[in-house]
Amino acid sequence: MYLHAGNGRLIRRRSIIGIFDMDTATVSPITRRMLSDMQKKGMVDSAAEELPKSFVLYQNGEQTALCLSPLSTAALRGRCETDII
Repeated sequence: MYLHAGNGRLIRRRSIIGIFDMDTATVSPITRRMLSDMQKKGMVDSAAEELPKSFVLYQNGEQTALCLSPLSTAALRGRCETDII
């Protein structure tokens, strides 16, 4: 099964490590540094043209990747819990 993270971006559900809220997670300087480092390495994918509300950390083969999403963490969680997507 897949998680639809927004704008046609699909992520395999079993590869998801975590779903995080941008407002609360980016308070930590460690998380901000991780996001910056991943972006510099080209490991960040965006499912939104507008400001992201959340991000999904997932395993992409042997590497960890990150997808910025315009959807809230509650919406993504709800999508993960359904068998429709």
